Amino acid sequence: MRLVKIRHDGETHWGMLEGEKVKLIEGTPYSGIAFTGEVIAFDETKLEAPCDATKVIAIGKNYYDHAVEMGGQAPEKPIIFMKPTTSIIPHLGGIEYPSISNRVDYECELAFVIKKTARHVKAAHAAEYILGYTCLNDVTARDLQQLDGQWIRAKGFDTFCPIGPVLTDEVDPAAGLKVQTFLNGEMKQDSTTDKLMWPVAELLEFITACMTLHPGDVVTTGTPAGIGPMQKGDEVAVVVEGIGKLVNRIV
Repeated sequence: MRLVKIRHDGETHWGMLEGEKVKLIEGTPYSGIAFTGEVIAFDETKLEAPCDATKVIAIGKNYYDHAVEMGGQAPEKPIIFMKPTTSIIPHLGGIEYPSISNRVDYECELAFVIKKTARHVKAAHAAEYILGYTCLNDVTARDLQQLDGQWIRAKGFDTFCPIGPVLTDEVDPAAGLKVQTFLNGEMKQDSTTDKLMWPVAELLEFITACMTLHPGDVVTTGTPAGIGPMQKGDEVAVVVEGIGKLVNRIV
């Protein structure tokens, strides 16, 4: 299935995307999907980020080549941090360039959305807790990250977490999905999800050993090598194979 969260006639709905049509569902998709019977043309909708997050949990240095390019060794355990929900924007939303930063970077990532309350989840059961996968851009004020030492401010600005365009359960990260960034049409990052040092199931076990994840929460799995700066007016696209293209412009 390919789920979308949309705005239509001033209201927000979840729906299933089938071709150029959106079949609306009752309520949210976390406890099961029931259709309302209403069908809307996709081009008459505006996409929202496909989640209902109380938090976004992100993973640092989960690709070996990115850990190296950041000037360090691969970590011995996953590095987790959080992005505030106020940083979330949808496909085609504008990424605001902060006046207090001189370098704002793209970071393409595979993310997943939690289906049901998750606490002390074992890796073997992780799939039961995942509603689907999507694209995420972990936008980062790199100069502030280096200045602060910790990452919350640098990665937590409003608009610094584009997510979308769709949410799907039709992909398998273990199969090695392509994860790419294009800046103004030029490819800047190019890797595959089978290179994650800690795959999705292990990440979910590690995270839920210390905190509860709620339905609609987002976990993003880390970025590969090739990070780089963006400027006002640039168009950045995060592409994950089998999911789609998340496009945003820097404003």
